[in-house]
Amino acid sequence: MQALVTEPGVAHSTRVEEIEPPDGGGVRLRMLEVGVCGTDREISEGLFGIPPDGRATLVLGHEALAVVDRDGHGFTRGDLVTATVRRSCGHCLACGEGAPDSCLTGDYSERGITRLDGFARELVSEDPAQLIPVPGSLGRLGVLAEPASICARAIRHARTIGGRQPWELRRALVIGAGAIGVLSTVLLRLDGVEVWTAALEPSNELVEGTGAHYVSTVDTPLSELGRFDLVVEAAGSAQLMAASLGLLRRSGVACLLGIDPRKQTVELDGPTLALDTILENRVLFGSVNAQRRDWLAAVAALDRARERWPEALERFVGLRVPLDRFAEAFAYRGGKATLVLS
Repeated sequence: MQALVTEPGVAHSTRVEEIEPPDGGGVRLRMLEVGVCGTDREISEGLFGIPPDGRATLVLGHEALAVVDRDGHGFTRGDLVTATVRRSCGHCLACGEGAPDSCLTGDYSERGITRLDGFARELVSEDPAQLIPVPGSLGRLGVLAEPASICARAIRHARTIGGRQPWELRRALVIGAGAIGVLSTVLLRLDGVEVWTAALEPSNELVEGTGAHYVSTVDTPLSELGRFDLVVEAAGSAQLMAASLGLLRRSGVACLLGIDPRKQTVELDGPTLALDTILENRVLFGSVNAQRRDWLAAVAALDRARERWPEALERFVGLRVPLDRFAEAFAYRGGKATLVLS
């Protein structure tokens, strides 16, 4: 069967090639679509990624939408499903309590990223405990479950941190209008939060279609937008991450979701960190991956968003191409791109 493989650490080694089909065990899945994100691009560019033990190649793809191919393990042929990405290390407190997103050892594995083949192949055999049902009403939009789960986890943690004391999430700023930024906007708007979403582009119909305020940072500095109960940094800029502390109201919470590995020095006004953050009980935290409850919450939220803003959400997946046109999907920047396998 065909699969999208790469050699981690070797730039431009990504290719479609024939691999052996799964050899039974677990739930057999026929893959429908696999979403593409910055992580896939960076692995393809040789920046990181770890192949399974004893192998030089890794099957890419961690944003999955599949159909169950055979009855078994409580699933029926034809069921729509997605699957979690990060898997337990097997020997830490967090993983033992079902929270591999908070793994304390770093020995976890991740589909299509770290020590575990991904979903960009025709057939997959999956542990039933890792499967997340996708309602038929959501259909192909179920491919957004993985990035939405990242947002659901981040917002859950932000509410937990804010809720350590009397606090109300009324006004939020989302920095960045990629998949994570847009889906964070969607989830917050579903909760009735007043959201401002800021990015470089001149406009964003999906953001505005949810009733959020879109701002182009080319024309309007973030400092002119006022203060917020929550700031979500999803643009992947270390400077913006630091600056988010200065955009918070009293007891505000800033969540970092973007990744910026560049070696650099960022600037932050001293009193913002050493005075305001202390006197106003501000918090800055990072969030990554998600656990099962976040996946379930994300799928439910996507289905609600589909009902409320059907046209906007459909437009978000702007490019669907077959596996052999993966280079087009990797180069696409107009929203979410997916690889169609069936």
